[in-house]
Amino acid sequence: MSAMDPLVLSRVIKDVLHPFTSTIPLRITYNNRLLMAGVELKPSEVVSKPRIDVGGNDMRVFYTLVLVDPDAPSPSNPSLREYLHWMVTDIPETTDISFGQELIIYEKPEPRSGIHRMVFVLFRQLGRGTVFAPDMRHNFDCRSFARQHHLGIAAATYFNCQREAGSGGRRFPPQGH
Repeated sequence: MSAMDPLVLSRVIKDVLHPFTSTIPLRITYNNRLLMAGVELKPSEVVSKPRIDVGGNDMRVFYTLVLVDPDAPSPSNPSLREYLHWMVTDIPETTDISFGQELIIYEKPEPRSGIHRMVFVLFRQLGRGTVFAPDMRHNFDCRSFARQHHLGIAAATYFNCQREAGSGGRRFPPQGH
């Protein structure tokens, strides 16, 4: 991954995931608006779960999708990192997530303070029925979840979300501090 990749610049690679190479197209749309990495969406724009299409051409290959907030409850004190907003498993390649099993129902993002990165991760499963829901939504960990269920990262993206009245961009400390 290049240093200019949005996942690197936003520190999703580091805080949530190890570097990876995307292996499958992932198309996410909220209210018919295509999600581009790093776009800002208000809570009112993400009330309903998005449409998600998985590319590829082999319906015998299955994926798990998670949506996590590594900045919960606030970016300055992410004590609930990574808060799990959604989990769908057993999604066949070439389909949309409605063909998968929703194990953790979609909980709309509602940040109270600061700008939160909302991270979608698509994992390739070893086979159907090999992934199970965690006991809790808070302190989910994508890396250990992937290890536990023998998952490989197939694709990832994210959007920024802050309370309706919020404004301003995400700020990062200079590298090396």
